[in-house]
Amino acid sequence: MTSSSTNSNADRGVVSVRSLYTFADTVQRLLAAFADHSIKVFATIDQRAEAIAAGLTMPPTTLIIFGNPQAGTPLMLAQPRSGVDLPLKALVTEPEPGQVMVSFNAATYIIERHSLSAELLNNLVPAELLITAIVTK
Repeated sequence: MTSSSTNSNADRGVVSVRSLYTFADTVQRLLAAFADHSIKVFATIDQRAEAIAAGLTMPPTTLIIFGNPQAGTPLMLAQPRSGVDLPLKALVTEPEPGQVMVSFNAATYIIERHSLSAELLNNLVPAELLITAIVTK
């Protein structure tokens, strides 16, 4: 089970990684890893619960909004509109029973999208590597 980037235009810049863990365990592992690495979780949105509240059905889906102001602020200072992609987000889904996926914007995509210096890539890559490691090991 490896990470995979899709090549369609609709998925450009989005990395999806298959988790080795259950949906609930994946969400908890990510939250614990963020806390262990002093990464602030700004919000956790249970999108399935919101769908149910609206009378709709949806597979398990949770959006985690997270970041580290020391890492993100330099990007926003260099290009204020990069704040549209910050804080970072991780979307945990279970599109089919037992198939848990974690999707997020690729660090390179954010840098390219906002015409940021390649040096700022180092501010984003650690989060990408952490997410991948937490759900695949």
